[in-house]
Amino acid sequence: SKMTVKAVKMPCTAPNVYTKVPDGGWGWTIAFAFFFVEALTYGIIKSFGVFFNDLMESFDETNSRISWIISICVFVQTFTAPLSTVLSNRFGHRFVVMAGGVLISTGMVTASFAHTVVNMYVTIGVISGLGYCLSFLPTVTILSQYFDKRRSLVTAVASTGECFAVFSFAPAITALKEQIGWRYSLLSVGVLQLSIVICGSLLRPIIIKEQEEVKAQPPEEPTETKYMLENEQTRTSIESIDSGVEITTSPSNVPGNTKAEPKSEEPKEHVQILVENNSTPPEPKTKLLDFSVMRDYSFICYAFFGLFATLGFFAPSLYIIPLSLSLGISKDHSAYILSAMAIAEVFGRISAGWVLNKKPIRKIYIELICVVLLSVALFAFPFASEFWGLMTCSIFFGFMLGTVAGTHIPLLAEDDVVGIAKMSSAAGVYVFIQSLAGLAGPPLAGVLVDTTQNYSSAFYSCAAGMVLGAVFLSLVRPCKGGLCHRQQQCAQESVVEVAPDPPDDFIEMDIGKAENSGKGCDGA
Repeated sequence: SKMTVKAVKMPCTAPNVYTKVPDGGWGWTIAFAFFFVEALTYGIIKSFGVFFNDLMESFDETNSRISWIISICVFVQTFTAPLSTVLSNRFGHRFVVMAGGVLISTGMVTASFAHTVVNMYVTIGVISGLGYCLSFLPTVTILSQYFDKRRSLVTAVASTGECFAVFSFAPAITALKEQIGWRYSLLSVGVLQLSIVICGSLLRPIIIKEQEEVKAQPPEEPTETKYMLENEQTRTSIESIDSGVEITTSPSNVPGNTKAEPKSEEPKEHVQILVENNSTPPEPKTKLLDFSVMRDYSFICYAFFGLFATLGFFAPSLYIIPLSLSLGISKDHSAYILSAMAIAEVFGRISAGWVLNKKPIRKIYIELICVVLLSVALFAFPFASEFWGLMTCSIFFGFMLGTVAGTHIPLLAEDDVVGIAKMSSAAGVYVFIQSLAGLAGPPLAGVLVDTTQNYSSAFYSCAAGMVLGAVFLSLVRPCKGGLCHRQQQCAQESVVEVAPDPPDDFIEMDIGKAENSGKGCDGA
């Protein structure tokens, strides 16, 4: 017979306890929250360009000095990723994301009262940048914990919130500026970003506890069971064995004068119990930041991939409009090119999620193919000489960018890289390493453009970085395979032969002794 112990229904503030990764359930709510977190973080960052001309006129600053506002913001966001991991492991994802929403809103609202660009560096660059980190990274991390088979598809679709935000926020903010000015428009954006707190409140932690199968053992017999029988009775028992009569330790088969404890009138049977343990046994202390991932060669290669690939993420969005204007294309048509790139990125994210959701498939190889095609797209930009050529390159680049941008962080949860157990720490270290390229990339491309007086050089430099990223990405799987092979080899060498345990049924041994003694008596 089987008994199932059902889990007690937990309140909405308590962690969700599952016996396996749910691939849904409350995870759909997490995906909904992640969609809006993407829109209110990266969507606002990408739409911030609508304020550039207003800030240059109000502060009488150059375009390069104003652009440092977003550069500092992105650098702080990625550089403080390990801090986000530590705080999430210490205080939980929900609290960290809610605190990040408060910081983002505070920075934006305060920036609306700024009088110098340096004030913008502090308010939007540092305060909001830290808030972006605390809001984005814990959300994508906990979303990966709620899904397994559908992880790539759900994450890719939810990340399209960033693209839809660019469609809606940029024209909406532009129209709002004409009515109330840029300062009150920026204030309104800050108030809107406070809704990240609501999204953070939906992030219920998840605990995976596998079902435990406990088999009830039969009642133990005394270690020494003595049969007070005469030689004739013993000989009779042995003859009964030879004739096919089975002697067991069940109390119903033991003679009445035999001492067998414990006694029971009901027949005993094996009972299988399925237990869902809802108690909270003491667990090993979780590391706030597990730097052991830095000893994993596959993660090191993947981190270098992220470092160099980041150089190719920013170039088209920053330089596509100056490149098109240098070719004699009007401002309106240049804006259409950028919009087409954003639309293509949406389809790229969804397509990548759909493909990576297929089984069986080696996801790291699909990512490698997308990175190689992304490199081709970057090399193709300098060869475009008119509107439709740039439009084609932008659509192709946007689609391939979506396949990579929406999946490169969730792929850390795959066994080919570090696995879901180390996903949180690995994501913090990975994004931290990306920050170096995020800070150095735009100034490097700017220096090349100033030196060569040609915007094509910026695309070439980013394409070279993407090619280097593809090289390191191709080494991830061989490094993981070689490491696993060495670990298995060491495990096999360390195996020590152990003698098999003696049989648990001492009655069989007693019977064997009885047979030998019986033969000895017969021989006598």
